[in-house]
Amino acid sequence: MKADVFSVPMTDGAEIVIRHYSRPGALRLYITHGNGFAVDGYRIFWEPLLDAYDVVLFDMRNHGRNAGTSADGHNYGQFARDVTSIHQGTVARIGPAKSVGIFHSMSARSAMKNAVQFGSPFDALVLYDPPSVPPRNHPLYEAMREFEIKLIAWAAGRQDRFASVDELEAQYSEARASARWHPQARRDMAEAVLRPLADGSFELSCRRELEAAIYLGALTLDLWPMASELGLPTLLVGADPSGTKGPPTGPANHALAHEGGYTYHGIDGAGHLLQIEKPEICREILIDFLGRL
Repeated sequence: MKADVFSVPMTDGAEIVIRHYSRPGALRLYITHGNGFAVDGYRIFWEPLLDAYDVVLFDMRNHGRNAGTSADGHNYGQFARDVTSIHQGTVARIGPAKSVGIFHSMSARSAMKNAVQFGSPFDALVLYDPPSVPPRNHPLYEAMREFEIKLIAWAAGRQDRFASVDELEAQYSEARASARWHPQARRDMAEAVLRPLADGSFELSCRRELEAAIYLGALTLDLWPMASELGLPTLLVGADPSGTKGPPTGPANHALAHEGGYTYHGIDGAGHLLQIEKPEICREILIDFLGRL
């Protein structure tokens, strides 16, 4: 299926590349990714959805297919504004439709902030394992703080240039953090997050310093909202809720769901990249929720 490709402007002049896979009359799904990744890397999750839904794919600013922009706009405040701009610009191009925003990690937190601060442009949200940092007096705060601090150091020091896509794919295959990814997703993600250079080598689309800045930003976002504050039907899907088989985002989202009154599914044994670890389960949970809207 061929996509309609176009760009939409953000409030600061940056542009986001949109791909629309049209299915007239179907529920529209807006799908994006997490920090340092790109939506093409989630292909094993979203590609089967093209058969039944009108699908809009996009990368967050300074990621994936988008041109690099100023670091001044690389923060959660601007990401939250971008969510509205992306929806408005897309509707202006292809027309209105009942729509659901499907977000992961960083983009999920951006969508939450957007909903609380501005009012969500969507009819419903599906949030996959947002890095939900609780208030400082919460018993899970220190675990999430330690998690983000480790990610800051890792991102700031990560390799950012590669001789080939194969080199990054091999790293994904060897790393503990991506050991549970579907093998095809390792290749897809390596291709999605790299851009070619004139000398034939490749660099990360999202600069490592920008990736690190977002991990730091998570610690001062102060976003632990009740589901009612989002103002629309919302499904929260988390990594392993026990935390024994996954990162501390799992227990944090389990706590947020129960304290905040969210519709929630925790996936036993799932890590943070649950959509490319367990794509079938993630789709089943999504489709069940969509069927009840």
